[in-house]
Amino acid sequence: MRTLRFLLQKEFRQIFRDPSIIRIIFMMPSIQLLILPWAADYEVKNIHLSVVDHDHSQYARQMVNKITSSGYFILQDYSGSYNNAMEQIEHDKADLVLEIPAGFEKKLIKENESTLFMAINAINGVKANLGGAYLRSIIQDYNREVRMKWIQLPRFSPELQIEVTASNWFNPLMNYKIFMVPGILVVLVTMVGAFLASLNIVREKEIGTIEQINVTPVKKYHFILGKLIPFWILGLLILSIGLTIARVAYGIIPAGSLLVIYTFAAVYLLAVLGLGLLLSTYTSNQQQAMLLSFFMMMVFILLSGLYTSIDSMPGWAQVVTKFNPVTYFIEVMRMVVLKGSGLKDISTHLFTVLGFAVALNTWAVINYKKRS
Repeated sequence: MRTLRFLLQKEFRQIFRDPSIIRIIFMMPSIQLLILPWAADYEVKNIHLSVVDHDHSQYARQMVNKITSSGYFILQDYSGSYNNAMEQIEHDKADLVLEIPAGFEKKLIKENESTLFMAINAINGVKANLGGAYLRSIIQDYNREVRMKWIQLPRFSPELQIEVTASNWFNPLMNYKIFMVPGILVVLVTMVGAFLASLNIVREKEIGTIEQINVTPVKKYHFILGKLIPFWILGLLILSIGLTIARVAYGIIPAGSLLVIYTFAAVYLLAVLGLGLLLSTYTSNQQQAMLLSFFMMMVFILLSGLYTSIDSMPGWAQVVTKFNPVTYFIEVMRMVVLKGSGLKDISTHLFTVLGFAVALNTWAVINYKKRS
C-alpha cells in the first residue's frame, strides 16, 4: 500500500502540473455537453417546400396553410409551374415539391377522392424520409378534418369513428434532450477515461520516465493501479459535473437513484480505463495512441445506439454492439434517468461490464512488459 500511495501522489502531481490537461479534463466535457444536445436533434425542421398549385381552390389553400403552420415546413415557392419547382430542387433551395392537380377540390367533393404528387430531394436520405413522412401525416390529418365536416348527424353517418388517446411514458413532452443528454454524457466520460489513460503511459515512454520505473522493484499491478485509480476518480468527477450541467442547463433530474448511476459508472470506468491502459501497452508514442483511440471511439460511438437504434442495425452490427461497453452504459443511463430503473433492472448490464473490466485490466497487466 505504501508503494501504491507514492505512485498515486506522483500521478496526481503529474496530472495537475499540466494546465492543458486540466482544460481537457474539465472544460472540454462541460462545453461539449452544453453544445452537442442542441445539435443532436432527431427532429427535422425548416424543410423548404415548393408548392405547384394547378387548382387554386379554397381546399388547396387551406391544405397549404395547414402544412406551413405545422412548424416543420417553410414555403419556399408557390407557383403553377412544375419546372420552376424542380429548379428550386436542383439549386438546393427546396427539399420537397407538392403538386396539386387541376380539379383537386372538384374531384374531392364529387368523387370522394383526389390525388396529390410529391417529389422529394433524397440526397439527404434522413431528411427526405422524415420530411415526406411529416407531409403525408399532415395531409392525412387535413383529409380527416375535411371528411369530418361532411359527416351528417351520428345516426345517419355511415362512417365509424374510433377515437385514440395516447399517453407518453417516461418522456411525456417528447423532449429529445432528455433522451440525448445521458448518452452524450456517457461518451464524454468514455473519451476522458480511455483517451487520457492511454496517452498517460505513452507519454512516459516518450520522455523516458517509464524507464526509471522499470528499474525499480515496483510490481506490475502497482504500476497499473497507479495509472488507473487517478483517472477513475477523475471520471467520476466528470460524471458529477455532467449530471450537474444536465440538471441546471436542461432541467434533467434522474427518475432513479444516483447511487445506481455511480455504482454502474464505477465499474464501467474500470472497463474503459483498462482498455486505455491496454492500448498504451501496444503503442510506443502518443501519435499512435491518439490514432488508435480515435479509431476505437468512432466504432464505439457509431455502434452504441446513441444516434441510431440498435434494432435497426444489420445482424452483424448488432453482434458487435454486444462487445461494446459504451452500449451498456448508454442503456443504463437512459433506463435510470428516464425510467427510474434500479440495480435489479440493470444487473445484466452490470455483470457484463464487470466482465469487460476484469478481462481488459488482466490483459493490460499481463501485456505490460517490465524490465528489471
